[in-house]
Amino acid sequence: MSVLKRLTEPKSLDTMSPLGAVLVYGGLILWSLVVLFPLYWIAITSLKLPIHVSAGPVYLPFVDFLPDLHAWRYIFVDLGNDTLRPYLNSIVVALVSTMLAMLIGSMAAYALSRLEFAPRLASILLFILLGAVMIVAVAGFGVPWWIAAVVALALFLLLARAAGRTMRASLGNGDILFWIISQRILPPVVAALPIYVMFQTLGMLDTRTALIATYTTVNLPIVVWLMYDFFVTIPKDLEESASLDGASRFAIFFGIVLPLARPGLVATGLLVLILAWNEYLLALFLSSANAQTMPVLVAAQNATRGPQWWYMSVLILLMILPVIFLTLLLQRFIAKGMLLGAVKG
Repeated sequence: MSVLKRLTEPKSLDTMSPLGAVLVYGGLILWSLVVLFPLYWIAITSLKLPIHVSAGPVYLPFVDFLPDLHAWRYIFVDLGNDTLRPYLNSIVVALVSTMLAMLIGSMAAYALSRLEFAPRLASILLFILLGAVMIVAVAGFGVPWWIAAVVALALFLLLARAAGRTMRASLGNGDILFWIISQRILPPVVAALPIYVMFQTLGMLDTRTALIATYTTVNLPIVVWLMYDFFVTIPKDLEESASLDGASRFAIFFGIVLPLARPGLVATGLLVLILAWNEYLLALFLSSANAQTMPVLVAAQNATRGPQWWYMSVLILLMILPVIFLTLLLQRFIAKGMLLGAVKG
């Protein structure tokens, strides 16, 4: 009985019992093996010859097979620029779109957390109607898009006030937040074809600009939704004091609010960066050669002879290493940001 008591009872409140420690650390080690094994499998597959991959599950270098760098030579030497260009495209598109999404989304989230908006429902319906008319004019009657946009904007400015007087119903900040996040709920494949036609009309297909604009728009709802929760936890007293000292709204936002919300910025920014870095569907529709990104290049290794797993493994390693490095580098901010979000929730 005394042996069982020693195994199950902790020596102090801040330590675990011996049996509890074995169970907890054993479970963590087991789960770590489950999580890390796919990475190990990709790493050793990148060192295999095709015959070794076809031979079945062999996992021990120098025991089951002799490692070879032929896949790495093919990716870096034989493909050469065909690997470097997509990698640079992914870096530029992911970083720029993330920075734009974080800048625009953070300002929108801050505005929603500090100001009360009440847009008239009639004005919103009028804007949607004029937008649909503009699309019909451009697609059906060949009107230049910039002329249609100017005319639609002028009509909106003229009619919005009258429409607002007729229908006084309005929306609140909660409705705006729900509408913003609903844009992310929409499956990207639904919007892929209209986006393709739009950029085709503008002559911007297969460009980094098209990918950056699309990725920024797609990830904006996530930034607004997450950063809103961080901004509402920041006391308004600091901002009011700075405002009394003559600081502008932008000075308060960039000088006080953003530094206080740094953990949330880092956690949200890393999430958005990962989403942009791994985006495949939109890149497949909007790019072909010049603006091709790494996810499309990885998928291209599924050739007529079947999946070239050894080449795909090398490319996947090249894709995940920067994300792992950033995660380890920013781990302190990420953990703090997640904790603040959990407390807020």
